[in-house]
Amino acid sequence: MVPRLNDQEIVLNTRDSIGALVFTAVLIGCWPAILSAQKDDARPTLTVSDGSSFIPKDYYPEFRWDTTPMYYMFGDTRRTLTPEEVKFIAERTDFICIEKSHASRELGFAERGAKHEAGAFKKIKPEMKVLFYFNSAYAWPFTSYNQMFKPDTIDDHPAYKKFLIVDPKTGELAHRRNVFYFDVLNPELRDWWVNTVAQGVRESGCDGVFIDQMHGFAWLRKDRSQEVQKAMGDMMGALKKKMGPDKILLANNAHQRIAKDVFPVMDASMFEHYNAQLLSKEALLRDWNDMLQIAKAGKMSIFRIGVEVERVRSPQGEQTTRKRSRTDPLAALAKERIEYHLACYLIGAQPYSYFQYGWGWTLASGSLHDYPELRRPLGAPKGAFQRTTAEGWEFTREFEHASVWVDTEKGEGKISWR
Repeated sequence: MVPRLNDQEIVLNTRDSIGALVFTAVLIGCWPAILSAQKDDARPTLTVSDGSSFIPKDYYPEFRWDTTPMYYMFGDTRRTLTPEEVKFIAERTDFICIEKSHASRELGFAERGAKHEAGAFKKIKPEMKVLFYFNSAYAWPFTSYNQMFKPDTIDDHPAYKKFLIVDPKTGELAHRRNVFYFDVLNPELRDWWVNTVAQGVRESGCDGVFIDQMHGFAWLRKDRSQEVQKAMGDMMGALKKKMGPDKILLANNAHQRIAKDVFPVMDASMFEHYNAQLLSKEALLRDWNDMLQIAKAGKMSIFRIGVEVERVRSPQGEQTTRKRSRTDPLAALAKERIEYHLACYLIGAQPYSYFQYGWGWTLASGSLHDYPELRRPLGAPKGAFQRTTAEGWEFTREFEHASVWVDTEKGEGKISWR
């Protein structure tokens, strides 16, 4: 309701109708800004662990410390989600990504799968932020936009063939299991890629995009690695502009040095943890420091754990690293290790830091499993994490409803809920 102005607050000269009209126009014109300011003031203050304030963008999802803030990313090549599955995920998060091949067999192309799920989630939860998926390095053939990049069709499209990297050793198109590599150094590729991704976001009705692979295959052109990094930054900046000011750009591992030109234009970065070395005690400490810097920059982060790359012990009792087969029954391991990995996330968590947990990227890799710990009342952190000794690897942190302890050297953690 517009507040009523009394006579003392404003006196209009009734003989000066023009002045009255001008005043009224100014008041009406300013009112949206006044309302906006009141709305902003009503939002809870989010505090970074160094004491600074986090100011979220208007198009970010709403962030809460009530329970563990979760991000979900999943796909099933064969089918769309059932209503029960949509409800299960929507009850646990406001922030998701539809993975690269989702429902491509059922609906023909992956962008249709993303559109279907975006509509399904927003129907029951309008505030849900749904991201489209696209890769900046691999020409995955799951969308309609990439059909020319298949081994049996690429020779029919010479203009698009120029977008791909040639293996300098063989003179043939570089590939991994017949998936070709985009050449980010080609400006025509960058233009096509930006327009294509923006089209995918628009046609799928999504709120932004998750972009995988920030490296641009720099190791194939070591003498031009700086050019590759700059080209990747230029391409992401152009995409951000093309999508529009209200769309989210989440870039995988964009906090790493190789993506230094991407960081300024992104909205969020994922800590993917795709091998055991990235879960080492040293790597986790770097993660926590990076999460702080990301939050200080007003950006979001995703702390993604895939237990399929955990360290395991050999029959002889020696610690080794073995990437488990995707077909192994990993649900029991995920349940067993949830407290430790959640504790590792909580030690470094900042405003707009999200947790993702499972053992892969498919729908069957944990997105439909219930972990009671993730729904326990958490509350905001009471401060930064503490290192128990200067050279040790034990860390603690207090939250409103939880005390967290981890020993990253031993791989142990404890969360005391209250």
